[in-house]
Amino acid sequence: MAAKLMRAVQYDRYGGGGAALKLVEVSIPSPKKGQLLLKVEATSLNPADWKIQKGMLRPFFHQNFPSPQVIIPPIIIIIIFGTCVAGEVVEVGQGVTAFKAGDKVITLLHFTVAGGLAEYAAAEEKLTVHRPAGISAAEGSGIPIAGLTALHSLRSLGINLDGVDKPINVLVTAASGGIGHYAVQLLKLAKPGAGEESGADEVLDYKSPGGAALESPTGRKYDAVVNCVAGIPWSTLKANLAAGGKVADVAATAGDMLRAALQKVCFCNKRRFPLISTPDGPGLEFLVGQMMEGKLRTVVDSKFPLKRAAEGFDKSIEGHATGKIVVEIF
Repeated sequence: MAAKLMRAVQYDRYGGGGAALKLVEVSIPSPKKGQLLLKVEATSLNPADWKIQKGMLRPFFHQNFPSPQVIIPPIIIIIIFGTCVAGEVVEVGQGVTAFKAGDKVITLLHFTVAGGLAEYAAAEEKLTVHRPAGISAAEGSGIPIAGLTALHSLRSLGINLDGVDKPINVLVTAASGGIGHYAVQLLKLAKPGAGEESGADEVLDYKSPGGAALESPTGRKYDAVVNCVAGIPWSTLKANLAAGGKVADVAATAGDMLRAALQKVCFCNKRRFPLISTPDGPGLEFLVGQMMEGKLRTVVDSKFPLKRAAEGFDKSIEGHATGKIVVEIF
């Protein structure tokens, strides 16, 4: 019996940006033990998608692209990308008890499997949460990687989100981006009722000398920094940190990681450390709960249908999106 097919966007070589993406027909996956089969409604794009396609992980993992010349046993296979998904359960695998067919959900697909840019995807039950009626598929798809990275950044800096800690001054770079716009909103949980609609109490203009130097308009030093911009020198960050200040760096380069290791060994008073977010089902549940309470929202920069996913991919590469870029599966 022939396998049922679905539309999907995939790539079969490294590099090439959106031009290398192809709309194809492939077999619909079957849910394994502990998995759900989802009818995908929306998938949000992340920088990791195009960085992996560009070859970021090539030194560590072999990519098994369809080719007769491949002779090295594959360790990792990523062809259909997309890890942040909102959809509807159509089938459950063995052992799944928390979900049933018809449930609306939000899920995080593991980056070694991905598969979100397709009409159907297999998701792990432990990384899937129910999506309440008040959250659209586009909004929900933005949360998993960007929202969890923002949440983990703040927690790694010791910031309590229940509003009981003493006030601290925190800088979020690229605050209008995917991770940044969630981080700013989550920070308001530690300081309820303050700031503008965007959540920011102060705004830096990167085109001005002071903004480029990350200097606060009020002259205050930062107790913590969530850095979402690659290439900011440590000297610039250090000059603006208060005593004991820390930087959670979600855009750390290899050089930044080496410096962070040395700072840790030397017990430096001011430190920069790379933040590597991990899959977190309870964390995802927390974020969805905050959305339902009106304390967190997804800013959607733009939407593209599946057949135009390459345009969204290229827009993500450009790096100027405000909020999340979403592909809706029509």
